[in-house]
Amino acid sequence: MEAGDVIQVLDALDAAGVRHWVGGGWGVAALAGRQTRAHRDLDLNVDAEDLDRGLAALGLLGYVTETDWLPSRVELRAPGDRWVDVHPVAFDSAGNGRQHDMDGGFFEYPRGVLVRGLIGGRVVGCLSARQQRLFHNLGYEHRPQDVHDLAQLDQLEAGVNPGPGNFSS
Repeated sequence: MEAGDVIQVLDALDAAGVRHWVGGGWGVAALAGRQTRAHRDLDLNVDAEDLDRGLAALGLLGYVTETDWLPSRVELRAPGDRWVDVHPVAFDSAGNGRQHDMDGGFFEYPRGVLVRGLIGGRVVGCLSARQQRLFHNLGYEHRPQDVHDLAQLDQLEAGVNPGPGNFSS
């Protein structure tokens, strides 16, 4: 996934009225304000109430379901080897979110972990550095891209090469 592909997806979701936030590697890039590595896919959190509209908008861009693990996530693929991994998040009246995990539990999105960053000069909703770190430390063996992303988060949190991320949404 290139930055232009990401922006195309986000623009389509905006046009469909879908609330969304970038996570994973592109989420770290958004916090840094620049692409820091190559990305296979776009990890995207969407408001669970908007999921059907979001999937329809992505379908218009040629994305089709490759792997359906709903209610936890659904992975979509489009021509050109473009991938989007959609994670539905249900929000309560206080603004706290929950995403089903694959084992019957939940991932928590406390109010305040949805911030903004930049991708290709475009302001995007994304997960905070704190939330990104939490998800990178869920007990799985880190791949090279995870090690890279954690190092980027270390730099951002230490104020080394600070990006524009984490400004209020």
